[in-house]
Amino acid sequence: MNGDDSLPEGVDRRTFDGRERLATSGPTVYGEPTDGDWRLWDVGRSKLGAMLELGMGTGLDGGESVLYLGAASGTTVSHVADFAGPTYAVEFAPRPVRDLVGVAEDRENLFPLLKDARAPTSYAHVVEADLDVVVQDVATRGQAEVALRNRQFLRGDGKGRLLAAFKARSEDVTAAPETVFERLLDELEEGYEVLETTRLDRFHDDHLGVVARPK
Repeated sequence: MNGDDSLPEGVDRRTFDGRERLATSGPTVYGEPTDGDWRLWDVGRSKLGAMLELGMGTGLDGGESVLYLGAASGTTVSHVADFAGPTYAVEFAPRPVRDLVGVAEDRENLFPLLKDARAPTSYAHVVEADLDVVVQDVATRGQAEVALRNRQFLRGDGKGRLLAAFKARSEDVTAAPETVFERLLDELEEGYEVLETTRLDRFHDDHLGVVARPK
C-alpha cells in the first residue's frame, strides 16, 4: 500500500536525488533512475504522471483495464502497465511502435497496436469492451473528436473514466490556449460529463488535464 490516497495501488512516492517522486515497480524503459524494484516516473515526460502529481482525481485504484491512445515509444504506458490490468496501447507511427513492442516484451499485460486512434473501428475487434479507463495523449487536431470516437470502449455504468491531456498547439497555434481548451471541452461534452480540469503547465506547456466520464 502507498501512503497517498490520491495514487492508485502500485504507484508510490520514492526518494530520488533527495526528493520524493512518483514511481512504479517494473523493468526500466527509458534510462530512468531506480530504487530497488521501483523506477522513477518522470512527470516531465508524462502527462498522466503530471495529472497524478498535481493531485487530480483520476479515479485510478490499480488493476484497471486500460485503452491508451498515443502510446508513442512506451514511456508513460509502461508505467500504466506496471499498475494496471490489461493495457491496450495504440500508436500510429511505425518507428515508436518498434520500441513499444520491446517494452511489451517485459509486460505480459501490455498489448501494442499499430493503429490510428482517430479510427477505432480498426482495432475494435481486438480491444475488449467495457474498459475502465481510456487514457488519451494524442497530439493531433481533433482531440475531442478522438475521445468521442473511443467512448464506445468505456464501461457505461458511470464508473468508466477518460483521462485526457489536451494540447492547445495541436489544435490551433494562433489562438490563446484558454480559447482552444474551451472549444475542446464544449465538444467533449457532447458525449462526456467533465469532472475535473487542471492546467499542466507546471510540467507541460499549454496542456490541459481532463477527467471525464461517458454520458
